[in-house]
Amino acid sequence: MRENDMGTKMVFPLVCYMAFPPMLSMLIQSLYNIIDSIFVARLSQDALSAVSIVFPIQNMMLSIAVGAGVGLNSYIARNMGAGNRKKAEEAVGVGLILSVFQYLFDAIVGLLILRPFVGLYATNEQVLKYCMDYGVIIVLFSFGQMLHITLEKIFQAMGKMMISMTLQAAGCVVNIVLDPILIFGLGPMPALGVKGAAIATVAGQMTSAGIGVILFLKGKSELRSRKLERRDEMLPIVKQIYAVGIPSALVMALPSFLVSGLNVILSGLTPIGVAVFGIYYKLQTFVYMPVSGLIQGIRPLVGFQYGAKLMKREKEIMKYSILLVGTVMVIGTLLFWLIPDVFLGMFDATEEMYVLGERLLRIVSIAFVPSAVGIIIAAEFEGIGKGVISLIITLLRQFIILLPIAIISSRSIGTDGVWIAFPIAETVAAVVAVMFLRKEWRSRDWK
Repeated sequence: MRENDMGTKMVFPLVCYMAFPPMLSMLIQSLYNIIDSIFVARLSQDALSAVSIVFPIQNMMLSIAVGAGVGLNSYIARNMGAGNRKKAEEAVGVGLILSVFQYLFDAIVGLLILRPFVGLYATNEQVLKYCMDYGVIIVLFSFGQMLHITLEKIFQAMGKMMISMTLQAAGCVVNIVLDPILIFGLGPMPALGVKGAAIATVAGQMTSAGIGVILFLKGKSELRSRKLERRDEMLPIVKQIYAVGIPSALVMALPSFLVSGLNVILSGLTPIGVAVFGIYYKLQTFVYMPVSGLIQGIRPLVGFQYGAKLMKREKEIMKYSILLVGTVMVIGTLLFWLIPDVFLGMFDATEEMYVLGERLLRIVSIAFVPSAVGIIIAAEFEGIGKGVISLIITLLRQFIILLPIAIISSRSIGTDGVWIAFPIAETVAAVVAVMFLRKEWRSRDWK
């Protein structure tokens, strides 16, 4: 894809070209996340609970990587739209350096907080052991994830979505193949249990990173890493990357805080609440992972139009993006309403888990359609370098409104009170997001 295609091609085909490869790769990603849990669930309910408990820390590390990657992606796309290739290439080098420091931060902090964190939720010694077995490996070997995501965002900023899909898919395939071999043992390979699931995960991440390095060195990104002429030029680039990256990282991290908060509420209502909610969080990736892929495609598109001051094209991108995401959300809602038992059966659910899980899936899925509006508008603000507004929208969706409603309503109607908080929060956040977007567009003096 040539540099100027993002500013000249017909909008709908361009959105499809940019969105469908990462949507497919993220769908594969959601598949391997779910398969991971299916295999772990066959070990025991304790093993499944342990993986669910470690998820917030795992997601926090991912949030740091993706946040910085989104900031880097936005910075590169905006400068390419403005015709400033030199600044874009300088940012590539800075982004690669930042990925190293981010890994060191993750590894040190993650290992320090892992044991105290899981101790808050582990219901017995066996769950605690599983948590540590899984978590230490995930934290210690997260450098593959950091490097892979940085390179992926560089490729995406240039519109190289097929390469991005290849990196994701390769890692997913490796994970899926290794999961049963390492968890249950095959041939001379001993059964490693939850440790095997963790090793399969990091092996997939390292595979993606390795392929990304090879393709980058071969010049497939069309951008090289340009050395800064002066050291004092680095700080302004870092500030601009993290001006979007920190809010984006917080956006990504919010589910960790949300899941932790809801787990506290659910553990006080029913013993199986945490496990059932953990199943839902895996299943919802079928819906939200493809949407995340679409966002990866439209974010550099929006940034390019903003840098080039092509407001009409920017609005068209938003329109088609909301239509595509809305379609995915409608399909997800229908599936969760019509066949919740099929999904729960994938995790060897008990009768009690079926009863609680079916109500969860049906009620929470009502939130899918209104969430499309908030998600896409938040991505718009990330793309144009206004990460704080994106963070505000996501805070409304996943924390400020949702958690208080869940706490209050659960006291009167139990677990159903937790589930109904989701559609209420998404609807309110969608209305606020539209107001932010209208104000942004009215503030510009270009068409």
